Amino acid sequence: MAKSLKEQLVNILTENKLLTPDELDKALDIQKQKGGRLSSILVSLNLVDERDLMIALSKSLHIPPVNLEKLKIKPEVIKLIPQQVAQHYQLIPVSRIGDNLTVAVSDPLNIVALDDIRALTKYKVKTVLSTEVDIKEAIRRYYSADAQEIIKDAIERRTAVVTEPSKKKEEELDTESLMELVKGAPLVKITNMILEEGIKRRASDILIEPLEKIMQVRYRVDGVLQMGQAPPKSMHEAIVTRIKVMSRLNVAEHRLPQDGRFKYGSARKQEVDFRVSVLPSSFGEKLALRILDKSTLLLDLEKLGFEETPLKVLKECTLRPHGMILICGPTGCGKTTTLYSILKRVDSIEKNLVTVEDPIEYQLDGINQVTALPEIGLTFANALRSILRQDPDVIMIGEIRDYDTVDIAIKSALTGHLVLSTLHTTDAAGSLVRLANMGVEPFLITASVLMVGAQRLVRLLCPDCKEAYKVSPALKEKLNLKDNKELTFYRPKGCPKCNNTGYKGRIAIMEILRITPKIKDLIAQKAPEVQIKNAARREGMTTLRENGLAKVIRGETSLEEVLRVTVPDEKLS
Repeated sequence: MAKSLKEQLVNILTENKLLTPDELDKALDIQKQKGGRLSSILVSLNLVDERDLMIALSKSLHIPPVNLEKLKIKPEVIKLIPQQVAQHYQLIPVSRIGDNLTVAVSDPLNIVALDDIRALTKYKVKTVLSTEVDIKEAIRRYYSADAQEIIKDAIERRTAVVTEPSKKKEEELDTESLMELVKGAPLVKITNMILEEGIKRRASDILIEPLEKIMQVRYRVDGVLQMGQAPPKSMHEAIVTRIKVMSRLNVAEHRLPQDGRFKYGSARKQEVDFRVSVLPSSFGEKLALRILDKSTLLLDLEKLGFEETPLKVLKECTLRPHGMILICGPTGCGKTTTLYSILKRVDSIEKNLVTVEDPIEYQLDGINQVTALPEIGLTFANALRSILRQDPDVIMIGEIRDYDTVDIAIKSALTGHLVLSTLHTTDAAGSLVRLANMGVEPFLITASVLMVGAQRLVRLLCPDCKEAYKVSPALKEKLNLKDNKELTFYRPKGCPKCNNTGYKGRIAIMEILRITPKIKDLIAQKAPEVQIKNAARREGMTTLRENGLAKVIRGETSLEEVLRVTVPDEKLS
């Protein structure tokens, strides 16, 4: 009896030892509940690497693999299969010879898709293998009109609106004319092009900025801004209006700041959240779009990159039934991700977890999240008072900004709650001094705070192009590296895989100051920040600079990157 397609895939996976029977049962249960392709479920659960799966399928089914990035597909071949069909079945035509059409697929066992392509094109269909990610990127690349054509089309559309019988000048376009323009396909395409480019670059933010004579689009990738392709200044107002419509903001309001959010169905991913901030400036409204891509969100303390000693202290403190854990650092250093990771670690059916944030960045399953709305009186402090009547076990406060908030937070930590929060200070010792400056009595700090962590993000060197170099004795002495061995550091070079930046991805470094008896004595004495930090170092605390240098020595990041985000440590006397 012939095996079913599912049985064939299961056999291929087990024969190649790509997953265990338990992992297979887990994926099959999810497929039974939610449907979908078994291969996609396995990849989404990180049970199987997509490229390993492709290699296994290629060997077992004798179907050759293809690298779509290096392949140039002719436009007349692309036109043989409509975009909607290519997206639905996740395949793309790559070549045609005579009456044979070669199609790249990620699921060669999808017989229905291949039959439909044969019926649609009237060609004999041959298959080659590629990954789903590469096919999605190829569909986006080949089926999307060229960016310059989109911009040209949008400019023509804009000109048509401006030169209608009303004869309004560009700057005087009324809301009705703008709304008519933003519904047009060219404007939709050019806005989508900006959003797709941000997702493609793995950007955390997109800035759309009106300058005096030009419009500027920049993408923040791994914490550093990069220039992007921008339409002409004449398109700025229409693009802003389009994004306002998507975010359900007031399109007629140009004088006041506005905040909103929208979901975008990307060609590369299923759905991505965007948080939008509109700020009036002297040359028009500036847009800042924060990309909240849940698929890239890593909520596992083990995988955030912390060194062994800080991670051990952090994990020990999360096991405490009550007290306060503070994470400090500048904006964009990953504080919220660390707090979310702690929440996921302590989350269980026996515990009631509640957060108050401004705004909520990511919706977390099984956790009650509250948005602070100061404009209607729902401040952090007021929200906390209500939360304490909700029988919480763990409370996360997005940020401690004032005395009222810190006062309730500390009282919560003293009355049997585990409290997590953030502070905008530069290092761990500075947070303790900051609490005292906010009016908190020293005895309350020592009784409630378990630990303070200071965090930064450093860019990871691209593994495909990083360059090695030997460290000179003079540099070792300057960095206070006492290792007598010859050290090798790495620096960025740049290649197509990292967009010629030399870096790809980011990792966290953290210093953790645990509130020990010695530190409590110094807090009670209102000792200065330097004295507290030096005492903590003598007790084993590794600083941000020391944590960063450990990653430099291992070749994970560059010395320049660590020097960029950390300050030198004073020599201990």
